[in-house]
Amino acid sequence: MIVGIGIDLVEVARFKKWIQNPQMIERFFNKNEISFVSKCELSERQISALSQKLAVRFAAKEAFSKAIGTGITGFDLKDVYVLNEPNGKPYLVLENSAKELFDSICKSAKIHLSLSHEKEYAIANVVIEN
Repeated sequence: MIVGIGIDLVEVARFKKWIQNPQMIERFFNKNEISFVSKCELSERQISALSQKLAVRFAAKEAFSKAIGTGITGFDLKDVYVLNEPNGKPYLVLENSAKELFDSICKSAKIHLSLSHEKEYAIANVVIEN
């Protein structure tokens, strides 16, 4: 049974600005998710790739909030983050407030995640299935 579906689309350019302001990244992303953000000088190509990576992960957080049905209230966005299996398949990890909220609504449910990005846009789809 489907508990919820969420989708979110974000503009990648927004995250190019965030890369220049590490406080924005630290505000919305989990330390496990941003370990790849380099403190050294990045080329324009590296900035574009990093922006896409951040954008699609932010879209996943928003898609989760829609699938769970609460919007972005009741949990901290840093408590929802994307990791990848060895084969590259992305999955959501929930911690602290996000895990508590999820468990209170649908503890035994499974979260399915799909991510995609292109030069200008990133999209994420989350399906919660019981």
